[in-house]
Amino acid sequence: MTKNLITINQFIKKSLGEWKSIRSTHSLAFQEVENSTSKILIKDLEIKNENVVQLLEKHNLSSSPSILAISISWHAISDWDIDQKFEEDQNILLFLPKNKKKGIVLRNKGYIESTISYSEYLIDENENLHIETIYNSTISKERICFLSNHIRSRYSVTRNRENKAVIQTSHTSEIRNISTLKD
Repeated sequence: MTKNLITINQFIKKSLGEWKSIRSTHSLAFQEVENSTSKILIKDLEIKNENVVQLLEKHNLSSSPSILAISISWHAISDWDIDQKFEEDQNILLFLPKNKKKGIVLRNKGYIESTISYSEYLIDENENLHIETIYNSTISKERICFLSNHIRSRYSVTRNRENKAVIQTSHTSEIRNISTLKD
């Protein structure tokens, strides 16, 4: 019997909504730990959205019905400094499927290096989403999985691109705010 594996469309649809995030980041280079909590909002975007059109133009691409566009915005509090830092930002992601399980992700800016980035994604046989991004000086690998319909877990490793040394690791637990769900 063949298991019906989740597609990128289903994974993204399952991810939409408001999430509370608890993250622990381990900076191996500086031997420091940062803990943060965030409110994350993941929304789908229309392909005609101005930000989506601009990102496609930056990559010399035209719109296509197969492109999936989302916006991820967050408000975070970090214990990195003595005074807790408050950060907020937004990122636009475009998923361009090669097939139901693989494709590329375009972002208006990267997470590790603040530049327009290009990633490859894969959904594995356990329905985990793997994203690998090669930046100018680092390589980031991330795995996102659902532990239940309303709990996600994210793991990431950042390496030096030249010597492959591990620079940073992180683990994030995300809990959906079910009070914001529409019927």
